[in-house]
Amino acid sequence: MIGTKRVLAVIPARGGSKGVPRKNIRNLAGKPLLAWAVEAGQASQYIDRVILSSEDEEIIAVAKEWGCDVPFIRPQELATDETPGIDPILHALEELPGYDYVVLLQPTSPLRTTADIDSCIEQLVRADAPCCVTVTEPAKSPYWMYTLQEDGRMEPLIPGDTATRRQDLPPVFALNGAVYIAKTEWLKETKSFLAAGVTAHVMPSERSFDIDTEIDLFLAEALLNRERGA
Repeated sequence: MIGTKRVLAVIPARGGSKGVPRKNIRNLAGKPLLAWAVEAGQASQYIDRVILSSEDEEIIAVAKEWGCDVPFIRPQELATDETPGIDPILHALEELPGYDYVVLLQPTSPLRTTADIDSCIEQLVRADAPCCVTVTEPAKSPYWMYTLQEDGRMEPLIPGDTATRRQDLPPVFALNGAVYIAKTEWLKETKSFLAAGVTAHVMPSERSFDIDTEIDLFLAEALLNRERGA
């Protein structure tokens, strides 16, 4: 709870991962991938309840082993490759009414910390915004990116003069997928964490790591082991 507002955190973890099979329960530095999200969320000073949304019996069992609340089983029609990411969150809000804020914690961001979660929540309240998301400064600026035409010609992604020095470029930020928080009524209305009025909390690149491939898992494990001195 922050002030008088109740906060629900949802960890969506379906069983049909294609890029990394069974990704959400794969071992990462001694824990199932989803356990990193569970523990970070449960340690928050503001989150009242951390739940899992899944249709998969094995994932549900693993989440319960790590102390995560699983109040319902996600319908199969909300666990397909084509299911928009917002739909399981809206379904959770229907199943569990009465929360003022909802936090999305994707299992694929294991380097996210509890401090990142709480800072994002604090930023939303401080800015009096309907939603706050975490972002990071990308390694490559889009001002130095190009599209290729059919004949192979390069065209700048962002038209205009191209700066030759990085320090001359305007700062830009990219979503890192680690934390999303929104007012529940606003989210039900907009059906998006990225509608007008969104504010952002900036995270460092070393914690803005998204698991999408086997190489990502390997690198994340190396980073986590380094942090723990393993």
